Amino acid sequence: MPHIRTFAAVLSAALPVANAWGTLGHETVAFIAQDRMAGHTVSWAQGVLDNTSTSYLAGIAAWADTYRYTAAGTFSAPFHFIDAEDSPPSLCSVDYDRDCGAKGCVVSAIANYTQRVVSTTLSNTEVNHALRFLVHFVGDIHQPLHDEALEIGGNDIDVTFAGASTNLHHIWDTEIPEKFVGGYSLSDAKAWAQTLNTATKSGIYASQVASWTKGLDVTDPVTTALDWASEANAYVCSTVMPNGQAAVEDVDLSGAYYASAISVVELQIARAGVRLAAYLDAIAKNQKVLTKRLVQDDVDMSGADLLPDTRPLSKAKLVREAVGYGCKH
Repeated sequence: MPHIRTFAAVLSAALPVANAWGTLGHETVAFIAQDRMAGHTVSWAQGVLDNTSTSYLAGIAAWADTYRYTAAGTFSAPFHFIDAEDSPPSLCSVDYDRDCGAKGCVVSAIANYTQRVVSTTLSNTEVNHALRFLVHFVGDIHQPLHDEALEIGGNDIDVTFAGASTNLHHIWDTEIPEKFVGGYSLSDAKAWAQTLNTATKSGIYASQVASWTKGLDVTDPVTTALDWASEANAYVCSTVMPNGQAAVEDVDLSGAYYASAISVVELQIARAGVRLAAYLDAIAKNQKVLTKRLVQDDVDMSGADLLPDTRPLSKAKLVREAVGYGCKH
């Protein structure tokens, strides 16, 4: 049976650093994108990052997860997820007005950093950070439990994996990808990215790739990112907990569950990499148009105008805020 947790217990929970997809997943997404981006996009991105190394995107792909735990980066903690207040496994859905919190979410963050990365008024450091955030958040939004409110995105669903105590969110971030790949180094990420890129070009994903970027529109980033979040969220019902919370809680998920989940993990990592490349290509290609719009519309670069109308915080939002917007180990 699921544990019954009091609100006070949730308030006292400490949630230390964890990366959506783990470092391995984020670096893999970035390496996939590096291999697919147009030449002018590569030059633009390397210029923004002031980095021409062979891992110019992969090397900064997990930066946002470290930055959010610094004094300067605390504001960005809510940007790593959107809490879909749906009812898995019977109903999975994402509603921007309902689910994006008052301090922002991954959808609003992608939209805001899309405009910030082409700004001619922000400092070089702020534009650099905008690109770092985009690389990371495109990865985050493809992890199904970063698009789900239930038990803080699965952080409070205790499970085991290969005999070790952990939680449902964490195994999707880390244990499942690392078991499949057999490691978590930068070289492991690069090798996995090469395998997935081959699959997108001539393998099992080749016939799907065109559909992954259909409708992608950097001039309407909220709609684009919301589509990605909704797609990922659907896996909460079909794959993450198809038989409900009780079916996974306090269960070792390193066997049959892992076997059923890994294909979705691979698919979502591949989608994220392909879309990141296409998204950055579109930004680099349309910089002048995007910049002109910022000036013409006198855009609020804080991103506040991208948020839904202010409303009372739901219980799920209160819990998320109380625990500091983090993830458990």
